[in-house]
Amino acid sequence: MPTPLDLSDRVAVVVGATSGLGRALAVGLARHGAHVVPTGRREDHLDEACKEVEAVGGRTLRQPADVRDRKSVDTLRDAVLDRFGSVDILINAAGYTFKQPTATVPEDQWACLIDTNLNGALRTCQSFYEPLKASRRGRIINVASLGSFLAFHQVAAYCAAKAGLLSLTRSLACEWAKDGICVNAIAPGVFPSELNAEFVLDTPRGQEILMRTPMGRFGNPEELVGVAVLLASDAASFLTGQCIAVDGGYLASGVNS
Repeated sequence: MPTPLDLSDRVAVVVGATSGLGRALAVGLARHGAHVVPTGRREDHLDEACKEVEAVGGRTLRQPADVRDRKSVDTLRDAVLDRFGSVDILINAAGYTFKQPTATVPEDQWACLIDTNLNGALRTCQSFYEPLKASRRGRIINVASLGSFLAFHQVAAYCAAKAGLLSLTRSLACEWAKDGICVNAIAPGVFPSELNAEFVLDTPRGQEILMRTPMGRFGNPEELVGVAVLLASDAASFLTGQCIAVDGGYLASGVNS
């Protein structure tokens, strides 16, 4: 018997899925029955991600995309529709960060990060709007951050972009509710990956994060999958404009000792 969390035969596009959290989410949705198109700029990593989706029984498509390029995103959309005929789920996980004193960040470096982490999500949402509307059970899941809520030392551009992404999530949720599209976000705590490992593993910064995390550890990428499945499913049919933190208690924490 199907359950409200069953994703069988739904078509999901996961942007920024060639590594890290996006890849874990892509494979996780496939394990729950979805056909998943993981995409990103790096074609060599893309093939590996698609093989993982296929290994758990999902159908997929090998189509690279660059969220900084509108034409590239539209080409991805058209390829997915040509192959599967519909799109039900869009996950925006593309992004990167850098650590630098804000007073010396060049304007073009700031703009490039904003263009990828915030404008890129807007491009994909706009491009996939019509297919998600046609689905009548469209789901958008944006990968936000603790930086959507808090300041982190010398990563102001990243935090600004993620705060903007959370605001965009709420705005689209309100605008597109009438179209049957639920728009939500996940705010991961600290999950060591190629994006941030050099900043948090065996560093004073990492030790401070652990001190402020009641569970006393970093997250594992697979621990995001359950929330993503919920938000992608019929179980979340009356849930929109929300951001769920998967952070080991970090945002709830005050004094831990």
